[in-house]
Amino acid sequence: MKVVLFCGGLGMRIREAGDNVPKPMVTIGYRPILWHVMKYYAHYGHTDFIICLGYRGDVIKDYFLNYSECLSNDFVLSEGGKKLELLASDIQNWKITFVETGLHSNIGQRLKAVERLIGDDQEFLANYSDGLTDLPLPVQMEGFRRHPDAVASFVSVKPNLSYHVVSTASDGLVSSIEDMTRSPIRINGGFFILKREIFKHLQPGEELVREPFQRLVAERRLAAYEYDGFWMSMDTFKDRQQLEDVYALGNAPWEVWNHKAVPSYVGLAR
Repeated sequence: MKVVLFCGGLGMRIREAGDNVPKPMVTIGYRPILWHVMKYYAHYGHTDFIICLGYRGDVIKDYFLNYSECLSNDFVLSEGGKKLELLASDIQNWKITFVETGLHSNIGQRLKAVERLIGDDQEFLANYSDGLTDLPLPVQMEGFRRHPDAVASFVSVKPNLSYHVVSTASDGLVSSIEDMTRSPIRINGGFFILKREIFKHLQPGEELVREPFQRLVAERRLAAYEYDGFWMSMDTFKDRQQLEDVYALGNAPWEVWNHKAVPSYVGLAR
């Protein structure tokens, strides 16, 4: 199944990580968050990627054009450095299509720009490329297919924000205040599953979640998979630092490919 990755945004709220680094290339550990997202999908057997480029797409291209498997895998160096033998591989079986989709395009426009590359596939995956999760992807896919009329699905999560939800009475006095993570509020966490039919609902210039999704809501054809496991987006420099801290502890939750216990659902999406 193809995976469309939206990598064209300016990432203004995380510019502290480097003014010339596109958001998907901001590192967690020594690899860009984009790599972590792609590795997640590859773990479930989805290795055909379409990258929608925009701001500093050249940096993303250059990273993969000069990718060194040695930095991420064990290897044997012999004959005075003349012979190198990899003991494992990261991206050898990945197919990556790079597409320039415009500097100022929105998500809907970027998706429309790669429609031809989806081919005749009836389903495909898509991601904002700035969030990490340990979501069991095959379970989400199974849930989506239980709604045969649904055109799209996304992961519904609790916001990872340290704000308080406030309710006030008509006189202006507070009637309730609670931590946002304990409120019933849920947000769109990305990790989309889309049917090819989505392109029939996407008009030129429209933002994916704004107009097309609203029409699908009215038609009861939009599904959401509620997930309360690990999910975190990297919207700000603070978010990046939190992800770095989690990564530094070892066995990061989103590194499903490193988890010792192999869940029974692994392989269902193949």
